Amino acid sequence: MSMGGVYCPTCEAGVEVTATFCLSCGHDLTAQGPITATGHDLNQLKDVIRLRDDLSMAEKFDMIARVEDGADPIALGIAAAADDGDLPAEQTGPSPAAGDVAPALQNATWDSTAANAAIELATEGSKVNDMKKAGVFEKEDETFVEAMNLGRKATLELLKVSQGLVLPANEALQSVPIMQPPNKSFCPKCGSDIHANAMLQWRKWSDTSTEVLTMQLEAAMRTSLMHLSASYRDKIQDLQDQLSDAKKAVEGAKKSAPVPAKANEKKDSKEKGEEKKTGKAAAATKAAPKKTNAAPAKPKSGGLFGAKKPKKTYEGEPGGKAEWFLEEALDTVYDPHGTGKPVKGAMILARSSEGNVRVRDVIRIYAVEGEEGISDLAWTSPLTKYLIEAYDAC
Repeated sequence: MSMGGVYCPTCEAGVEVTATFCLSCGHDLTAQGPITATGHDLNQLKDVIRLRDDLSMAEKFDMIARVEDGADPIALGIAAAADDGDLPAEQTGPSPAAGDVAPALQNATWDSTAANAAIELATEGSKVNDMKKAGVFEKEDETFVEAMNLGRKATLELLKVSQGLVLPANEALQSVPIMQPPNKSFCPKCGSDIHANAMLQWRKWSDTSTEVLTMQLEAAMRTSLMHLSASYRDKIQDLQDQLSDAKKAVEGAKKSAPVPAKANEKKDSKEKGEEKKTGKAAAATKAAPKKTNAAPAKPKSGGLFGAKKPKKTYEGEPGGKAEWFLEEALDTVYDPHGTGKPVKGAMILARSSEGNVRVRDVIRIYAVEGEEGISDLAWTSPLTKYLIEAYDAC
């Protein structure tokens, strides 16, 4: 006789109480017995009934038969609820609010030592790391923090949607996977509620993952901002150099411009007035001997090979010498021709179809790789040698 109240624990097909295997999937019912409609193991329910001292033998047989016929073991008082998926009353807590998502991320102050170590490893051997050690980005730290706060805000919006705390604001956010624990969580063999333990493990994993996520976000965002800042720093320097050259060109054009006609007329009239001087003043002017300098003025240059260059010494960290030299010590570069033209970081040393080689490129490459890293194109300029000598002398 088929018992409609018991089922195969594997395929949930109806099985007989005395069957040794499932006719639908072949599951061995001797190893794991059938289950009731509430998800409780029938064999374990029988053992529980047999061990009860408050029932007579006849009452035990009657209760076992009723369970086999499909009676609800929860209503009979021999099993606990296994399919409601709720926490017990004493363990039930309030549902998390949208403001409680990822507290570690919300309270981050962007000063993680682990994130800084990851940044140094990621930028090792690059000009970004040299600029970081030289303290170039310290003056931009406030801007970096503002940008990272915006990135954190965007991340929190995604986390709220993924945890089902807020509805997606648009269709694009509907593709975010929902990461929620199951509503039903019970053991199919004994029917015991394991939802509370699952929720505990979920909270532990969520807190730990948030801490790691915060470090990842800080390292990723700060590294990206540093790289972007370094790129724009070079472009800004180029624009400043172009502006300076343009100002000098304007000043030179003003000096070489022809004098207006009215100015020439005033000059000629003044000269004629001086020629009309007569009497004692004119005689005194003619009689007065011209003064001569006792000694010739010293030349402004330092000799045959240009002015003497100042001596400077770098006292900071080794990784920051290149940026310091580009900002503070380019005036120490030897000038063999005595042109007096200042050396700038954006000055082009050599040109090619593949790109230009500038002063800052030579210094940064030499600081990291030495002379072996300097390209053959850079060596075509004689200034490259003097740049290296001045860099080593600091």
